[in-house]
Amino acid sequence: QVQLVESGGGLVQPGEFLTLSCAASENIFNYNHMGWYRQAPGKERELVATMNVGGVTNYADFAEGRFTISRDGSTNTVYLRMGSLKPEGTAVYYCNAHLLSRFYWGQGTRVTVSS
Repeated sequence: QVQLVESGGGLVQPGEFLTLSCAASENIFNYNHMGWYRQAPGKERELVATMNVGGVTNYADFAEGRFTISRDGSTNTVYLRMGSLKPEGTAVYYCNAHLLSRFYWGQGTRVTVSS
């Protein structure tokens, strides 16, 4: 079972940029999709962005044009660069690995967007 470790969260001001990292314990190309989800206080977990093994990306509407998912196969790391952050972006961000019917999650990294 893959281990996913997120990092890069913290406190940022509205409008700023932040890049999250997800280090996987094995080859990320073993998985159909790698992605990022988030869960805001009192809300359900929601998709932010995914990338399939072929490199095709999918973004939530709120992330389109502001967030970028990328990967480094040499280090088995997936990134989420977030731009023009808004207060509603405050959430715990989770890395996800998807293989067939199985979903694997990291422990999450907290992002707080506040002035």
